[in-house]
Amino acid sequence: MESLAGRVILLWGWQRALVGVAAGALAALAQPPFDFFAACFVAFPVLVWLADGAEGAPDARWPRRLLPAFAVGWWFGFGYFVAGLWWIGRALLVDAEAFAWALPLAVIGLPAVLAVFYGLATLVARLMWSDGIGRIAALAFGFGLAEWLRAVVLTGFPWNAIGQAAMPVEPLMQSVAVTGLFGMNALAVFVFAMPALLGSGRHAHAGLALATLLAALHAGYGLVRLELAPAPERTLAMRVVQPSIDQTRKWDTDARDAIFATYLDLSFPPDAAPVPLIVWPETAVPFLFTDRPDALAALGERLGEGQMLLAGAVRRELGAGAAPTRYYNAVVAVDDAGEIAGAVDKVHLVPFGEYLPLSGLLGRLGLEEIAETVGPFSAGGPRRTIAVGDGANALPLICYEIIFPSLVLAQAAGADLMVNVTNDAWYGRTPGPYQHFRQARLRAVEAGLPLVRAANNGISALVDGYGRVIDALDLDAYGTLEGALPVGRVRTLTLGPPARNGAAILALLALVALVGSMRGRPRAN
Repeated sequence: MESLAGRVILLWGWQRALVGVAAGALAALAQPPFDFFAACFVAFPVLVWLADGAEGAPDARWPRRLLPAFAVGWWFGFGYFVAGLWWIGRALLVDAEAFAWALPLAVIGLPAVLAVFYGLATLVARLMWSDGIGRIAALAFGFGLAEWLRAVVLTGFPWNAIGQAAMPVEPLMQSVAVTGLFGMNALAVFVFAMPALLGSGRHAHAGLALATLLAALHAGYGLVRLELAPAPERTLAMRVVQPSIDQTRKWDTDARDAIFATYLDLSFPPDAAPVPLIVWPETAVPFLFTDRPDALAALGERLGEGQMLLAGAVRRELGAGAAPTRYYNAVVAVDDAGEIAGAVDKVHLVPFGEYLPLSGLLGRLGLEEIAETVGPFSAGGPRRTIAVGDGANALPLICYEIIFPSLVLAQAAGADLMVNVTNDAWYGRTPGPYQHFRQARLRAVEAGLPLVRAANNGISALVDGYGRVIDALDLDAYGTLEGALPVGRVRTLTLGPPARNGAAILALLALVALVGSMRGRPRAN
C-alpha cells in the first residue's frame, strides 16, 4: 500500500490529472442506480495521496502555490460529474435537430463548472494539511463546505452530493435525520478517505478503528430506528397516475385532448372505490385551465364528494397595463365542484430549463431557445401547504425542488406529507430518474415526512417518513399506483435540527484539522 501511495503522490502533469479524473469517475459509481459505495473507499484515498503531492513550487507566489491543491480537486470533480451527470445531455436530444449543438455544454461544460467546488474543497483542505488523521479531517471539512456552497451558490445544484454514497439502503438512510445532508457529506468523506492512512500518514490503526466505529454507529442507528418505528396512527388513501407520455407527444397540440382523456381514464377507473386524493405529475394538464373551463367541468363530474385532485399544470397570470403576462409551473388543487381550490407555484426554477440566467449575455449565444422550450417561467411567491382531506396538509414540491434540504426543511412546518410532482421523461432510461428518486427519499427521512411522488414516466412512489418504499411504479410503466400513505411527522431523537447538527460536525472536523496542522506539516516522502 505504501508503494502505491508513493507512486500516486509523485505523479505529475497529465498523469496526475488522468488519475484524478479516474478516481472521480470511480466515486460516481456509488450513486444510483449502481450504489457501489465501496468504490469510494478507493477513490478518496487516491484523492488524499494526490493532495499529499500537491505542493506548489517553493519560489512561487502564494496564489500560484495553491494551484496544484485546487487542480487535484478539480480533476477529481470533473471525472465525478461527467460520469454522474452525463445523462443531462439526454434532454437536448428530445429535439436533437434544434439543440444537439449544446450537448457539449451539458456533458462537459456543467461538470467543469461544478468541479470548481471540489477544487475549492481540496484547496481549503491543503491549508490545514498534516500527515495523519488531521488531513483526513481537513479533506472532510473541505468537502462538507464545498457541498454546502454547491447547494446555494448561483441558485444551487446539490445533485449527487457525496453523502448520498453512504446511504444506499434504508437502514443507512436514517442518520440523515440527525446529521442533515451537509453533515453526512463531511462524515462520508471522513470515513471513505481513512484507508489512505495505510499508504501514507501516521495513526493508521487508530484512524481505521475510528472509521469502523462511525460506520457501525451509522448502520446500527438505522437498524434500531427502523426496528422501533411505531405503526402509523393515521393514513390517507390516494391514487397516483403515471401515464408515461412521450416527451415529444406532450408538445403536440393536436394530442392535448387525447392526453387529458388518458389522465381521466387512469384517474377514474370503472368500479374502483373512490379515494380522497388523486395526484398527477408535473405539467400533466396539457393546456391552461383558464382556456378550457370544460376540462374543469369534466373533472367536477368525475370527482366524488370529498375527493381532491392535485395536478401539475401551467398557471398564467395576466399583467395589468404594460406589465407582462407571467407563467408559473404550478401544482393546482381541484375540488369535487370542479373548481381550483388552491395553487402552489414552483419557487426554485431550473436554470436553462425554465429560465435563462444572465439572459442578456447568454441569450446572444442562442441559449434562450433552450429555456423557451418549456418556459420561461416566473418564480412563485411564498409556499404554503394545501389541505387534501382527512385533516392532512400537503407540501407540494415541483420537480427538483425536492433535492434542496434547506428549502424542504424551512417549509415543512405544518405539513403532514410531501407531494413531489415531476417529469423525468426528458432523460429516458438513464441514471437521472433513479438519482432523483433517491434524493426524494432522503428528503423524506431528513424532514421526517411521508412522500407521494408522481412522475410522468416514473419513478412514482409512496414513501413513508423513514424513506421506505410502500409501493412504486418503475420507469416507463403505464398505470396507477393506489395505496394508503401514513401521514404525519415521524419522531427523531436528536440534539437539534439536522442543519444545526451538520454545522457542528463541520466545526468539529475543522478543529481536528487545525490541531493536526499546528502539530506539524507533512513529512517529506
